[in-house]
Amino acid sequence: MSARWESRVADRPYTVQVVTTGLLLAFTVSGVFLTRAVAAEEPLVLWPGLVLSVLACATLLRRRRHPLLVLLVTTVCIMTEGFLGYLMTPLLMGPMLLAQYTVSLRPDRRTTWYTALAAAAGIALTGFITTDWPHEWIIGLVNPAAWVLMVASFGSYVRVRREYAVARADHAAQERDEEARRRVIQERMRIARELHDVVAHHLALANAQAGTAAHLARSRPDQAIAMIEKLPEVTASALRELKATVGLLRQETDSQELAPAPGLDQLPQLVETCASAGLAVSVSTEGQPKALTPGLDLTAYRIVQEALTNVTKHAATPSARVRLDYTAHYLTLTITNEAGSPPSAAAASRGFGLLGMRERALSAGGTFHAGPRPGGGFEVACALPLPSSKESTS
Repeated sequence: MSARWESRVADRPYTVQVVTTGLLLAFTVSGVFLTRAVAAEEPLVLWPGLVLSVLACATLLRRRRHPLLVLLVTTVCIMTEGFLGYLMTPLLMGPMLLAQYTVSLRPDRRTTWYTALAAAAGIALTGFITTDWPHEWIIGLVNPAAWVLMVASFGSYVRVRREYAVARADHAAQERDEEARRRVIQERMRIARELHDVVAHHLALANAQAGTAAHLARSRPDQAIAMIEKLPEVTASALRELKATVGLLRQETDSQELAPAPGLDQLPQLVETCASAGLAVSVSTEGQPKALTPGLDLTAYRIVQEALTNVTKHAATPSARVRLDYTAHYLTLTITNEAGSPPSAAAASRGFGLLGMRERALSAGGTFHAGPRPGGGFEVACALPLPSSKESTS
């Protein structure tokens, strides 16, 4: 019900303003009659007070467009009524107080307090002149001036509250924009990692197979032909993964209707693919294997895949070792190659393999390390928290 009335008020601002002015005129006229009723001496003439009250209330219809002019007119009307002998009560001063409140809502603070002090000074001067005895100054001088300053303070408070509400709304909108921008950046990075891992791995293997076949073409043509015959398998696997990845990205929902994402259960196929490119990979498992969530399974598989891709591209020896170590709280992946050369600085600066592996490990809440081994070769090691460890710490 309140929202309905708020919408009606917002749709009819001029009607609300006319009704408000009419109610204020009724209070102001009652103030005129109150002064006549309590007058100790000869009763005051009503028509000057009524005319000035109507004039002051009528100017309030323009208070939003010309607030300073309306405040001046209403102040002059109230001062005139004071000089005519009317008692300056809050009822009689209603139009002036409303005009002062309207001025106080403006963003210019100096104008607010300059006009408030000027209006209070005018009312105080009127009370000082029209009051006969000093003991009546509280009623005729201090009290009316205090009402003006109090209304100005209240208007300033409302203005500050409105500015604060607008600032909060702007800040909330800015935070929403920043959050949306951050999500877009994270999604772009995730897509870049997926496409890099899919394309770079298979292209590196295909390039290694083609290079080895070209090297063996003259001395061992049978082996060269066998490697060339395996190239379609590598490229077909690359196309399948690329199609599945792009298909998932094109989905409007999160439903997983396409082929499932690869995981550690596909390590044997990965080892066979690397073997077709001339890279001998040995896999060892320590501890009791545990079930992984789909995201963690994909992360572990992609890290192993990218590490073997780097071995294929950069290592001097055609062999690598993959060790899976399951503990109570972590899965540790270690990929090493013996007595090979680590990636050069130029190659590391051009590629995104190590960066992608690090981002994957950190996004899963794990740790990552990659660097030359003390005895030669290169090592990639990361520790990924298992789901049971996350649940126990939560």
